[in-house]
Amino acid sequence: MFANAAVQKLLIISAATLALSGCVVAIGDKTETASESTWRKTQQFNLQSINQLSLGVSSEEVRQQLGAPDFSELFQKDGQQVQVLFYRTHHRNSDGKTTKDECTPLIFKDNQLTAWGDKAYQYL
Repeated sequence: MFANAAVQKLLIISAATLALSGCVVAIGDKTETASESTWRKTQQFNLQSINQLSLGVSSEEVRQQLGAPDFSELFQKDGQQVQVLFYRTHHRNSDGKTTKDECTPLIFKDNQLTAWGDKAYQYL
């Protein structure tokens, strides 16, 4: 009789273990990976920061606020030094790579912010 009670306890414990082993608690959004969350936050931060910029600030001030750009260009035009910093602000392709068409260009002439956006970049 003692062996029968021990077997019953063992069966109950085994059944409970099997039943509870399927219970999982998932925290967070299942559809978004950590890297997706990071670039989304970066995009949002960049867009908000760019919208608060004022014309005339230096490229150093922008770099301090936004960090290193995703792309940059530097050239001379009409006797002025032109620098373009590209910061990611929107998503186009889920390929794991940032491209210039996913960035907002910030245009500096002689180290002063003179414009930003695609139209301003096209007029260069």
